[in-house]
Amino acid sequence: MLFYQSFLTVLLLLAITAPVSLAFGFGGAVASRSHFPPLAWFGKLYTSIVRGVPDIVFFLFFVIALDQGIELLRHHTLCPDWTEPVRQGNDFLVCPEAKAPLSTAPQWIHEVYNFSLAVFTFAIVFGAFAANVIYGAMNAVPKAQLETAHAYGMNNRQTFWRILVPQMWVYALPGLGNLWMILIKATPLLFLLGVRDIVYWARELGGVKSQVYDYPHGDWRLYYFLFLLVFYLAFTRVSEIVLERMTRKLSHGQATAGGEALRREA
Repeated sequence: MLFYQSFLTVLLLLAITAPVSLAFGFGGAVASRSHFPPLAWFGKLYTSIVRGVPDIVFFLFFVIALDQGIELLRHHTLCPDWTEPVRQGNDFLVCPEAKAPLSTAPQWIHEVYNFSLAVFTFAIVFGAFAANVIYGAMNAVPKAQLETAHAYGMNNRQTFWRILVPQMWVYALPGLGNLWMILIKATPLLFLLGVRDIVYWARELGGVKSQVYDYPHGDWRLYYFLFLLVFYLAFTRVSEIVLERMTRKLSHGQATAGGEALRREA
């Protein structure tokens, strides 16, 4: 049952991470376009650094750093009288009250905590790529559209939300669609973040022996992983169909190759 439940865990991760990553990306793109230099530098620095670090390295480093940062803040708040150093060689030791979550907490709290760290980490990584895509899509909107909006008396905010943002999605969707496919393929990295995903259970149940059980069958890992192969291929195919329909719908009335093709069909 935990194996079947892990599929829901992957789908829940995608359902939460996709909009959160999109929000990170939109914020990063808007920051990069800002006329306020520190904000523009922050947006460009965010997209450049995160996109330049391999995903697996970022996942391993960032999760550990974030987890220790949370515990360090709790340590200084809850245990001000603690005299021993927190870092002792390779060990990171905080008072028991500062553990996140507490060792006495139920198992579901530990799972929710690890899942939340995974969502936040995925959102930061894919948000940086989404920011680069959205930034390029905003620049692809014809400037004549923006100039016309200003000529009709719209201010910068009205032009941004009523003209630029609605039109930039058709340019951003192909890149965002590719990011969605990459995000699907990246879900097996959940195992590195302490979440027991479908890859973890496929390896556990398919083996002859696990850490807890001895199974009365041979090595069935090949069959489990073939099933995961079919699952991911079917999921990506459904995603392709949905993305094609979204692209067709957004292309209506747009001055793009897709919009021109729809006009000719009509």
